[in-house]
Amino acid sequence: MSADEHDRLAALYGPLTQDVRDLIEAVLDTDADPASLDAAREAIRTAADALRRRQRDPTQTVRYAVGGRPVVWNNAAIGLRNAVAPPLTIQHGDDGSSCWSEFTLGAAYEGPPGWVHGGVCALVLDHVLGEAASAGLTKPLFTGTLTLRFVRGTPLGRLRAEAAVERTEGVKSFVSGHLSDTDGVTVEAEGIFITPAWARVGE
Repeated sequence: MSADEHDRLAALYGPLTQDVRDLIEAVLDTDADPASLDAAREAIRTAADALRRRQRDPTQTVRYAVGGRPVVWNNAAIGLRNAVAPPLTIQHGDDGSSCWSEFTLGAAYEGPPGWVHGGVCALVLDHVLGEAASAGLTKPLFTGTLTLRFVRGTPLGRLRAEAAVERTEGVKSFVSGHLSDTDGVTVEAEGIFITPAWARVGE
């Protein structure tokens, strides 16, 4: 996929995904009367029917954008077209082995009232550590193990996740990282990411 085509599709579908995120937040917080709920449901059904009129082929083939990064529209952590995904934008260090993301998690990611669900913390850190290990998803690596230490609760709101490769031994990359808020680290993470057998050169 060319850079221009990628940017065109991002501009087309990105706003739609954000509208669905806004809808999710509105559903979580609404106290609307029954008539308003019925009207909203009808509008949602109408929108869903309009979107189903033309559906893309759900192929499992990976497509790549310029620079060798895969186009991951459906990804549970960064998918441009996945309204369930936290809106993570990954930044990469010049060293090619570190990355970070600053983002906001709202009520859709809540566990205990006011706090981020622990599984969502794990999702975010698994992805950010994987981004570091794979040089921005340009090398095939999969999570072998992920170990988390919950230092304290992670509050909903503005957060930062970061990760860096500690070392590489053969087909294994050892990565560490953490999740933090304005008061410091909330979750520490260590992961081992493994090159799959089909991608191992010379074996």
